[in-house]
Amino acid sequence: MTPHALPLSRLLDHTADAVMAVRSGKSLTDVIARVPADARAGTQALSFHALRWLGGAAKVREAVAPKTPPPKVDALLVTALALLWPTEAPPYGDHTLVDQAVAAAHKRTPAAAGFINAVLRRFLRERAALVAAATHDPVAAFNHPLWWIDRIKQDWPTQWQPVLQAANRRPPMTLRVNARRGTAPAYAQRLAAQGRAATVVGPQALVLAEPCPVQQLPGFAEGEVSVQDAAAQRAAPLLVHGEGTLPPLPAGARVLDACAAPGGKTAHLLELAELDLLALDSDPVRLKRVQETLNRLGLQAQVAAADARDPRAWWDGRPFDAILLDAPCSASGIVRRHPDIRWLRRAEDIIALAQVQAQMLDALWPLLAPGGRLLFATCSVFRAEGSQQTDAFLQRHDGGAARLDAASPGHLLPVADNPAEAPVSDGFYYALLHKT
Repeated sequence: MTPHALPLSRLLDHTADAVMAVRSGKSLTDVIARVPADARAGTQALSFHALRWLGGAAKVREAVAPKTPPPKVDALLVTALALLWPTEAPPYGDHTLVDQAVAAAHKRTPAAAGFINAVLRRFLRERAALVAAATHDPVAAFNHPLWWIDRIKQDWPTQWQPVLQAANRRPPMTLRVNARRGTAPAYAQRLAAQGRAATVVGPQALVLAEPCPVQQLPGFAEGEVSVQDAAAQRAAPLLVHGEGTLPPLPAGARVLDACAAPGGKTAHLLELAELDLLALDSDPVRLKRVQETLNRLGLQAQVAAADARDPRAWWDGRPFDAILLDAPCSASGIVRRHPDIRWLRRAEDIIALAQVQAQMLDALWPLLAPGGRLLFATCSVFRAEGSQQTDAFLQRHDGGAARLDAASPGHLLPVADNPAEAPVSDGFYYALLHKT
């Protein structure tokens, strides 16, 4: 049975559980993994939608039902309100959604079914006025926590609204064609033969008009193509080719991918050049995905589980010609792909993450050979995890040993004027540091 063949009431029940779990601090990825297999895809799709509009839905619930209902009731109610929120592509018709939400309530919280029915039908009757009133509140208007909104305003005073609005749009499915096996234009022709439209956005990158399961991509199992956003695809060429004043890495160059999981950038590096590469990550479970990716693509690297901040535990003393530090961060630049992140993060998390990033930079810089390069990357739109981090690092190394290369893209915002090729890619930060 496909997810679409399941009763919507069942999917709503699972989605409400997922929303309730996220509100209590649990990762949506972990929650979805525990959903029954036949309902997993449908629950994920509805959960993504609900979490993108959760701020507005919660504000409306407060207005029409000021006394907070029990968690299981409230979760179903705000889930349904979020799915009824006025958008360009609502997932279901209004009355179908309400009927199925009530059906879910009869199973989930029978005593509250009438209450949920009354609230949802009132919302349909008064939707325009309720939404207008709710969106006077910034959390409801932009569907992010207030601290997040304030930080984006401070960091990007002329672009803060587009940055926040972009996080509520569905991301494109972007592919990276294995450079050892073909090109994006050639692969686009193969997709066209299948009836799939795609836009070429780079020599190895293309964007599908409609997403699809990876198993339906020609040559995926054979390692001919991978899924990777266009912004993330900038890392490997920057490190391998230099793209500025630095020459390309020579064959056999010794390279460290310091936070390698799940392996997309590791693989991309090896697709572009013959490298002696060490893929390091502190999470042994996630590191298995790196090896699986390399196996699928027919690539080889040394893979090791260790904390990059403690080189004494894993470094053999041989300097690296290049280091990729795709550091742990808030993931604020990829929140459209992971809409739970905005509700899970706290303001103090950014301070803690910035400290980890600084520790990693300082620990890895001595491992770089003279004349080598280190690419510092975060999938963040916060300056504290980008330009401010780089500025502080350069001040700590103000003797001239570290230089910011002209090829550094800096902050890539998920808005229309992003330097990356259209359509809009994820938010990222890149600083290419040269050891003189």
